Amino acid sequence: MEERMLLLALTLISGIGPARIKAITAHLPGRLGELLHFGIDDLMEIPGIGQSLARQVHHFLHNKATREEALASAEKQIAELQRYNAELITILDTNYPPLLKEIYDPPACLFVRGKLPDANRPALAIVGTRYASHYGKQVTALLCRDLASCEVAIFSGLAYGIDMAAHTATLENGGITVAVLASGVDTIYTDPKGKLWPKIIERGALISEEWLGSELSPGKFPKRNRIISGITSGTIVVESDLKGGSLITAASALEQNREVFAVPGNIFSRTSRGTNRLIQQGSAKAVMSVEDILTELGPQFAKNCSGTVALRNEAPQVELSETERAILQCMQTEAMHIDALATASGIDLSSLLVHLFELELKAAIVQQPGQFFQKRI
Repeated sequence: MEERMLLLALTLISGIGPARIKAITAHLPGRLGELLHFGIDDLMEIPGIGQSLARQVHHFLHNKATREEALASAEKQIAELQRYNAELITILDTNYPPLLKEIYDPPACLFVRGKLPDANRPALAIVGTRYASHYGKQVTALLCRDLASCEVAIFSGLAYGIDMAAHTATLENGGITVAVLASGVDTIYTDPKGKLWPKIIERGALISEEWLGSELSPGKFPKRNRIISGITSGTIVVESDLKGGSLITAASALEQNREVFAVPGNIFSRTSRGTNRLIQQGSAKAVMSVEDILTELGPQFAKNCSGTVALRNEAPQVELSETERAILQCMQTEAMHIDALATASGIDLSSLLVHLFELELKAAIVQQPGQFFQKRI
């Protein structure tokens, strides 16, 4: 019997999760098929399998109807792969991601559409809130730009907000990105019209441990998050409130002995409360530039990164009048309301509006809703 069919069938047994399947494969290296002939006592020799679970597994595998139904379902899944131009990578395969195999509970099987980055390519995860601010998207774009130039693959979850921004910015800068889904790779629920995911497949992959055709449920998101953190060397949290999936991913990364980084934000912003707390508690290193990440991970992490790369929040080099330069000097990192700019610059509102319009034309600033203005990267 094909081993990958048996691995898929094992995932259908209640009580046999990824950690126990890892233990089973370690107990039977290259001989997984022998499991079908195991008695209860044999099963109990596998770490993590007690008598009750051994009886349950034995009944599942030795009951003809149950076993054949599971194997038929597994065979159907494998047949469906061709329909989506996908492949199945199992924990027994040589091309299974090595970092992911190290964690306590690696997925037994990964459904892949596209191509995973080479195992030698450095990889980082970038995650954050679905309700990303302009600041969060801006920082994400800059991080991804500089990481792409260092040939670092970017993993995220294809959720709205920061995740989407990370995938998009990486692609725009010619980088490789991988989306880890909580659904099957046949159902991209956040991008049903295919504006982004086909491009991800071209430059990377969509991956999931969930079966094709499986329904999405809340419990699958934490499972997905452990893959995002486990398959990479570190996780960068850009924006997050005190609760949310991003902090679950960060917690998983810490449990997996991975590095965690967080982008500090405005103390008055809800979407920065979680990241600031991670830094405050010492759970994450504050990221002011990509160089901070590379310094922490060591020179061997990104060998193709030459020179200093940093977050740059400077206006482009264009010819500005003395008054325009003075206005830019008054502007803070965050967007400023026009009234605050008028007070800081000492310029009356009517004149200030003219100068701001000129600065927009010169692509030196960007206007946000509510008459807020911010220096453009």
